[in-house]
Parts: sequence; C-alpha cells; structure tokens
Amino acid sequence: MNISDEIMQEKHQPVLLQEAIDGLAIQPEGVYVDGTFGRGGHSQAILDRLSSKGKLLAIDKDLAAIQFAKEHFEHDERFQIRHGSFTKISEFMNELGLSTIDGLLLDLGVSSPQLEKAERGFSFLKEGPLDMRMDVSKGMDAASWVQQVAEEELVTVLKEYGEERFSKRIARAIVSVRQEHSIRTTTALARIVEQAVPVREKNKHPATRTFQAIRIYLNRELEELEQCLEDSLEYLRIKGRLVVISFHSLEDRIVKRFIKKNVKGDPFPPGLPVRQKELNPRLKAIGRAIRPSMSEVQFNPRARSAVLRIAEKIG
Repeated sequence: MNISDEIMQEKHQPVLLQEAIDGLAIQPEGVYVDGTFGRGGHSQAILDRLSSKGKLLAIDKDLAAIQFAKEHFEHDERFQIRHGSFTKISEFMNELGLSTIDGLLLDLGVSSPQLEKAERGFSFLKEGPLDMRMDVSKGMDAASWVQQVAEEELVTVLKEYGEERFSKRIARAIVSVRQEHSIRTTTALARIVEQAVPVREKNKHPATRTFQAIRIYLNRELEELEQCLEDSLEYLRIKGRLVVISFHSLEDRIVKRFIKKNVKGDPFPPGLPVRQKELNPRLKAIGRAIRPSMSEVQFNPRARSAVLRIAEKIG
C-alpha cells in the first residue's frame, strides 16, 4: 500500500490541495514547512515537487500524526517531522540548521482523522471521552475544564471563540448539570447544549459552536495562529510564500487582517506626504481569497467553509 492509499484509508482528504500547492510556488530546491502535517496529504504534494536537494519540515501537535509520519515518510531524506506547535518553527529550524524558508503552509482546525476517532473527543456525533486536546501528552482535557470553569468565563469562551448567541443559556445549563454529576463524554455535553438552545440553525447541530469554542480555547488555536503569522515574517525569504487554509471566520479574520496590515506597511498619520515604498510593506497579497468549488464540496463536505489566502514576502 502506498502513501496515497494510506492517507485515503485514514479518510483524510486535504482541502484545496491543488490551490494550496500552486500558492506555494514551489522551487524544486527550496525549503518548505508544513505546519499542520495531519496525515501528510499536503506534505506529499510538496515532496512530489521537490528535487533531491529540496527540504520539507513538517510539524504537528498530534502524536498519531507524528507516528504516521515516522511510518510512512521518514524514509525520505528530504523530510523531517517534529512534534509540537507551529509556534516553534524557528526552534525546529535551528535544530536542522535552517535560517530561512521558501514557503509555509498552514491547514488550520481539526483534521478528519481526529474527528473520526471518538476517543479524541472532538465530535459531538460520536460517543467518546470529552478530551479535545490536539496534543494528548499535555494540558487539561475538556471534561476537566468544563467541570471547574466559572460560569462567567464559560459564557465568554462560548461567545468569543464560538460566536454562540445562546452562550448564557448554555453555560447556565452546563453549570446546573455538573452540580449533579460530572460531564465526561461528548454526547453528554452535546445533549445539554441541544436542550439549552431554543432555536436551531438550518443544517447545523446545536452543539457545533460550543464544541468549536471549547476546542479552540483549550488548544490556544487563535493565539498560536497570531504568533506563527508574526514569526513568519522573520524566517520567510524574500519572495517566500505564506499559504493559510482556515475553516471558520475567527481564523480567517486573523489571517486577512495580518496580510492587510503587512501589505499596507508602517502606520503613519493620515495626510503625511509619504510614498508607498517608505511605508515598508512586508507582504504582497497574491490574488483574492480562494474557496472550494461546488464539486469539491460535494466530494468532501468538510471543505464547505474553507478559505485559502496567499501572501508573498517582499520586505
């Protein structure tokens, strides 16, 4: 069985694969980072375009992803895998003697294999322990957090990270139930939310936003994204590409604002006679936001909310 067959067996289908790879504008002898390895779909596509002198550093928080990489990719001398957050790219680059890279790819959010495995606790449709950690080797799981978090903080998390309009109702319901017994499973939490939400969105489970919010908060996903984007300006070479695939508005908003800010350059008071080049822009936006085609969404429903943005470092 080849690598492509293994990836399909894991039911992981990279979203916007061709568009992301095209966006990287891969140089055969270049150095690239796949900051979210998953099951290697993007990494394999990058390796397919590299010569024997090219290099790829892949990173993932998920120990299952690291194991998959070691079993199916480490025979390739161009490839290196590291366990941890993509906020540690500079640290991992130093380990490998790398100072700059030609491209960085981030495929954000939870992967299909993580959703499919009930024991990971990401899916409200599958009975499993309420975990939700990307890296199960450290940190507090969702069950422990839900059991001890203050109601006011829970409201804030649901509102800010899930954009949940019924955050107060849901938080009140969770606190009420946990006073009687612990909330230890995914389906237990999903039922509480379902009963607390008075109005259902069309084609969306009532617990979608709650699970999203808790997962993002526990894994510090937005904070780590912001840090990684800022750091990328230091290790991307001139003409190096940043390619980011996001799956909800909070992620995409951060990416969009980051690119816009660095395309504009240094802030100056309005009305000052300053030329564009004197603003020291760091990035150039490459095209507009790309969304999946109808055929891709039909083939892979997970793609429906995906947004791809591309930028090139210019200074």
